Amino acid sequence: MRITLLTALTSLLLVPLILPSAWALDDEAQGAKEEGMRLWGIHQWERMQPPLEIAAESGDAEAMYYLGEANRLLSRGLSQAALDWYYQAAQHGEPYAMLRLFDGGACELGHVCPENGDDWPQAALELTLPQAEAGDSEAMAALYYIYYYVEDPDEEEALTWLNRAAEAGNAWAMNMLGKRARDDEDAYSSDTERLEAAEVWFRRAAEAGYAPGMNNLASVLNHLDHPEKAWQWMTKASEAGHMNGRGWLAACNIAPNEGGRELCRGAPEPDPAEGWAIFLAIHEEVPGTSSENALRAYHDSLTPEQRAEGERMKDDWLGLEPPLSYFPEKFGP
Repeated sequence: MRITLLTALTSLLLVPLILPSAWALDDEAQGAKEEGMRLWGIHQWERMQPPLEIAAESGDAEAMYYLGEANRLLSRGLSQAALDWYYQAAQHGEPYAMLRLFDGGACELGHVCPENGDDWPQAALELTLPQAEAGDSEAMAALYYIYYYVEDPDEEEALTWLNRAAEAGNAWAMNMLGKRARDDEDAYSSDTERLEAAEVWFRRAAEAGYAPGMNNLASVLNHLDHPEKAWQWMTKASEAGHMNGRGWLAACNIAPNEGGRELCRGAPEPDPAEGWAIFLAIHEEVPGTSSENALRAYHDSLTPEQRAEGERMKDDWLGLEPPLSYFPEKFGP
């Protein structure tokens, strides 16, 4: 089946790799890309495609890559459409697209190979390493994954570049180092030591304005028994558009003592009407099963009067910038 999916790709012209560049999108294409990425952030994989196609037609490699991601996720596998977009992105120098092509066996099964060989991870390395050495922190971060994909995976080199990306100011890399510390139960003598090590990196990411870092810092601070500081950072995560932060803001206003909600310990006096308004706004901005379940779960925790007041307050929570997002990883599962 993978061979069938790749058949159409074999007819594509194998042109030399184009180095990534800051394609000068016009206002229409840039606006379309921003809308597509907003929809990507809330898992709207079908609706994101038409606006991203506008940017892709203007030569934006990142838009091409995310179109590949959307099709892969919709089909729950590497469909022909996904592989087609990944190939176009790879030809424009997108290293993550090259790794996806490797995952799909594009060269081995479909003869869709890099120009000078048959190894997509090696092509990604050869393209990305000079950029990283020149100081590009995004390229440094990409090397973290690439070094796990090359023929002889090198975890030490991967971690070296992840640290270099963080030191160069890449907030995603800072957050990733925090997650590695948080989840590494073997490297630390106690949970407290492990969480304190994670806190350092999450704080750096949070202070750099990275919403997932704010969310993770809040969680770690709560586990380290700093509820007021945890709540401050969860509030900041909400203000930065993080879906989890906004959800905690709503839940702690309605039912802070239900279900062992320890993150609510540092929250101010609850205001159920405001919590309901937040949930209503979430449902309008990001409709779906999760928001429907939240409204259903909390409905009976409020009086009819509180729900009515929440309806009147809903507009205060709509149209906020930045928009809500789950902040999905660029190179995720």
